[in-house]
Amino acid sequence: MDAALEGKVCLVTGAAGVVGEAISRRFARLGCRVVLVDIRGDRIAEIADELGQAVCALPMDISDEAAVTNGLGSLGEGWRDIDILVNNAGILTNIKAAATDADEWRRILAVNLDGAFYLARACLPAMRRKRWGRIVNLCSLAMKTGGLTAGTAYTTSKSALGGLTFSLARETAAEGITVNGIAPAYVLTPMVTEQLTQEQRDQLIAAIPVGRFCEASEVAHVAAFLASPESGFITGEIIDINGGLHLD
Repeated sequence: MDAALEGKVCLVTGAAGVVGEAISRRFARLGCRVVLVDIRGDRIAEIADELGQAVCALPMDISDEAAVTNGLGSLGEGWRDIDILVNNAGILTNIKAAATDADEWRRILAVNLDGAFYLARACLPAMRRKRWGRIVNLCSLAMKTGGLTAGTAYTTSKSALGGLTFSLARETAAEGITVNGIAPAYVLTPMVTEQLTQEQRDQLIAAIPVGRFCEASEVAHVAAFLASPESGFITGEIIDINGGLHLD
């Protein structure tokens, strides 16, 4: 356990998913009190029960502004002031522009972008009072490549999330708060195993210099690094985790 983060309150969205669960477990091991946020209340309740009293489940639709406000307001004493926010929740689609209707466009941006904004806006006042805070946004390789296999709405939402990262970093840098992003490529989750064909997966592995997909634990490691006090001089940065698939 790293005593530097012990007792900090960390909120992780998309905590029922493979990456979100890995991030949540990593912060719990570091001694944080972890708020698990996901629309799948049953799954985050199971994770919270397993991890114990230092973890609580908060079912929430982050795309709903009122739900975010009410959800955070329902947290008990000692949980309400979030020190570390990890905006991990996201929906992947591979639908390109011509087949993207207005409903699909809004659905993807509402979760991938709007939710991150609502949560950051809600968590920043407490971080500012304490003059310490960390926001980590899960972006994507798609924002840097225009989406190799990802759809138009997804690629746009993650690009905008990168812009939100830069804006918030600039706004809060003098207040002890850092805001950074992580841009993973092809993490071994259902987004890869179920939404890509075997042929697509084989082609991608052949194109990734390290010759494999990313593990969720590797993303969790970077999130924990960006949240640590030792990373206080890093802000407005997007950390690539792509096995050499894209270099910049």
